[in-house]
Amino acid sequence: MRNAHIISWLSIVVVIGIDLYVFQAVQLTFQSLSPAIALLLYSLFWAISALVIITLAMLPYTNLEKWNRGIRTYWIAGIMGLLVSKSITVVFLLADDLRRLVQWGGGKLFHLYTEGEPYHAAGVSRSVFVSWIGLAVGGGLMTTMIAGFANKYRYKLKKVKLSFPNLPDAFKGMKIIHISDVHSGSFTDKKAVEQGIQMILEQQADIILFTGDLVNDRASEMNEYKEIFARLAAPLGVFSILGNHDYGDYRQWSGAEEKAQNLERLKQLQAEMGWRLLMNEHVVLEKHGQQIALLGIENWGAKANFPKYGKLDEAYTGTEKYPFKILMSHDPSHWDAQVRTEYRDIDLTLSGHTHGMQFGVELPGFKWSPVQYVYKQWAGLYEDAHQKLYINRGFGFIGYPGRVGILPEITLIELT
Repeated sequence: MRNAHIISWLSIVVVIGIDLYVFQAVQLTFQSLSPAIALLLYSLFWAISALVIITLAMLPYTNLEKWNRGIRTYWIAGIMGLLVSKSITVVFLLADDLRRLVQWGGGKLFHLYTEGEPYHAAGVSRSVFVSWIGLAVGGGLMTTMIAGFANKYRYKLKKVKLSFPNLPDAFKGMKIIHISDVHSGSFTDKKAVEQGIQMILEQQADIILFTGDLVNDRASEMNEYKEIFARLAAPLGVFSILGNHDYGDYRQWSGAEEKAQNLERLKQLQAEMGWRLLMNEHVVLEKHGQQIALLGIENWGAKANFPKYGKLDEAYTGTEKYPFKILMSHDPSHWDAQVRTEYRDIDLTLSGHTHGMQFGVELPGFKWSPVQYVYKQWAGLYEDAHQKLYINRGFGFIGYPGRVGILPEITLIELT
């Protein structure tokens, strides 16, 4: 509890510092407004800031889980969006302050900020111009993120054909539905989720593979969505693995026993839905007398903050004799770290985890997201010689209740 208080007050200090800095840019940018309009604008600025500060102050005393899920999601997302937008504005202001400090010296800094150095191309001071740019970029980001709320259930069907020379004839043309990162604890619209499930069923796939993060933390998050996801079925079955969020590592539990019970309940839920959860093991898929291996491991991440529960050696043992192997591994960093280096006969790896950061740009032949600076492989198809990795962009969402440029994904893979 003491740590929560410290973090809360540190956050408040940082927020106040950011607000004071940004407010200087607001005053400078709108200095030509009439006093009445300026007062209204400034009052609105500080009223919103006060709401953020009050929220941060109340966090140590508030049980967010008792809030309405929709209100909690949008309230927290709004605060985070404001802070990110203001922080981006601060970057522009800092850059301008540093420029003027280096060029004119500390003694002239205040004079230049208030009166400004002429920006000849625009006929306004350069500081006013930079302030305008900073506020526009920060405000534009906030507007974009708000618009992105409408995309969180806008499921995108991605069709991918993958060719493997060693694929047995009986499995040529096999259709795989790949979904990942449901994060049911973030959902607030059952009808919208049902539409996504219906889209999956309409593809009439041979098999459905889910690559982890069914919940945010608690198995109970699936209670009102269990029947919806239990509708998923396919001739060869529905198979799943665990993601990093499924273990409940990001939540405070009353003790180790409660946490363990939560995980067991999550496993039981998947069995009740008719899903076959693979825990560092493999199953054999058979068609017309021919066989391939499907491997599934627990979460294994190469990044320092993610535990390595997965044991690929255990899942792999016994699959050597099968001509074709599919691996389900939640975290795509596993592919470079272990799969490509130690298991060269695993043909196709399916992952999720990144969500494409739920923010980015995707155009024909080009894609970008900030997450690519953390994950080398972060969305879509990657290949190395005969091995392939496909990363699903996520069915659900977490944190930010929206999508900008990177839509929720249902992947239909056809093996050829």
